[in-house]
Amino acid sequence: MLVALPLLIVPVVVYNVILLFAGREAGGPAVASDVLSDPLLTLNMASGAQWSVTVGDLVLFLALGLLFVELLKSTTSQRAAIINHALSMILFVVCLVQFLLLPGFATSVFFLILTMVLLDVLAGFIVTIIASRRDYDVARR
Repeated sequence: MLVALPLLIVPVVVYNVILLFAGREAGGPAVASDVLSDPLLTLNMASGAQWSVTVGDLVLFLALGLLFVELLKSTTSQRAAIINHALSMILFVVCLVQFLLLPGFATSVFFLILTMVLLDVLAGFIVTIIASRRDYDVARR
């Protein structure tokens, strides 16, 4: 049953946890853009430039990797894939509500996560429709 769980829930949960625990040591509410833009690592490049990797960059990197896996999972037409599509749609609605109504989620990082969840939903339904159409055409001949 875990196969049916959309993997893009992981970056959404990570984002929620970051906002939940950010700024606790200072005693005040955290501003999402400040927390997500904190550099974790700075690398010196061969060109002499410095590349700063932020918390938001890592969350987006995680989301992109999981989106790739989700797109691969959407090519199957098993029962778990159909459940995965439905759960992905629910995850999209939850993310959209968070983005529109909660101030900590009105960031570019979360918007890109929301876009990845939408792409997962669209890809899942499109691949399923194309696969079922192909199966129907083969059965008709």
